[in-house]
Amino acid sequence: MPKRILQGTVTSDKNDQTVTVLVERRFKHPLLHKTVRSSKKYRAHDAENQFKVGDTVRIVECAPVSKTKRWTVLTEDAAASA
Repeated sequence: MPKRILQGTVTSDKNDQTVTVLVERRFKHPLLHKTVRSSKKYRAHDAENQFKVGDTVRIVECAPVSKTKRWTVLTEDAAASA
């Protein structure tokens, strides 16, 4: 099964080798037929501590790194930051 890749914004980089990424998704409400925004925070492994608050990054699923970390930062999304 392929690994999921999500795109989001770094909201916290206070922990060592960890960033918190806010991923927002949009979908059409089944009953109201209105576009709804839903967001979720993921904690991702950042080995070099290179990503800062406000960066747009891509994260990919991985094996558990710690109790809460199940994602790894793949790259910084250059298109969104430019």
